[in-house]
Amino acid sequence: APCSCMSFNPETRRLSIGLDNGTISEFILSEDYNKMTLVKSYQAHQSRVIMILFVLEMEWVLSTGQDKHFTWHCSESGQRLGGYRTSAGACGLQFDVETRHVFVGDHSGQVTILKLEQESCSLVTTFKGHTGGVTALCWDPIQRVLFSGSSDHSIIMWDIGGRKGTAIELQGHNDKVQSLSYAHHTRQLISCGADGGIVIWNMDVERQETPEWLDSDSCQKCDQPFFWNFKQMWDSKKIGLRQHHCRKCGKAVCGKCSSKRSSIPLMGFEFEVRVCDSCHESITDEERAPTATFHDSKHNIVHVHFDATRGWLLTSGTDKVIKLWDMTPVVS
Repeated sequence: APCSCMSFNPETRRLSIGLDNGTISEFILSEDYNKMTLVKSYQAHQSRVIMILFVLEMEWVLSTGQDKHFTWHCSESGQRLGGYRTSAGACGLQFDVETRHVFVGDHSGQVTILKLEQESCSLVTTFKGHTGGVTALCWDPIQRVLFSGSSDHSIIMWDIGGRKGTAIELQGHNDKVQSLSYAHHTRQLISCGADGGIVIWNMDVERQETPEWLDSDSCQKCDQPFFWNFKQMWDSKKIGLRQHHCRKCGKAVCGKCSSKRSSIPLMGFEFEVRVCDSCHESITDEERAPTATFHDSKHNIVHVHFDATRGWLLTSGTDKVIKLWDMTPVVS
């Protein structure tokens, strides 16, 4: 059957290939890379294999499929150890060796955390912050932070180790996020999108959580009624206005009271967003200083691989071009 995904482990020269029919075929490559020997096959899914992750420490092969199932197998015996059905097709997969937690992102925008045992798994929690499907996951085992990229153009940093439920939003793409990589030694996040953008985020700064949007029937600055507030419109003889929200304080405001735009990098807004007039005056030039650098790859990126040891980034695009980037000038 046609190949749909693959995972390569350089230490063991083990190549795991997912197929359209749900099978995972495992090969060992020769030292000179001129020969590949089929070792075993796993009947992992009922339909196309979407993602494969080989965990050398546990000798596990983790996978997700179009059948909405997450499964894991023992790579030594080939035995299926267990599985879990997700709410939608999964397209993001990460694993933490220390706690045996697996993170599965799906097309509904939800991230599921499972605890894996040798032959069983249990649901730890699920969380959802994206309005579009999850397209990429990246796990930082040192800071214990999970990054999720989405088709809604945003990235969310979930502070799992801090146990405070903090979720920081990062807005730096104009199209869906295709891939996330993390440079642990410099605490920089690399995100690539379908807009051709390569964004280097400085995660070594004290970022702020975006506020929840407040509900109100009238502007919380000038008290003008919004267009659905018929009673106040009738009593005050005023035409109802459209509701907006300030991205800094979260208050419900009218267009007149939020006529200004500003970037708020510490909240993840590298582009200018709507803020109320009073918040606009309070934002200093220091707070507007960017926390990310932007680079144009000049092609619609579909696949990315980052080699942290050499500082090289490989991108391939819909233009049938593969590009190799030296990231050391910006990731250092």
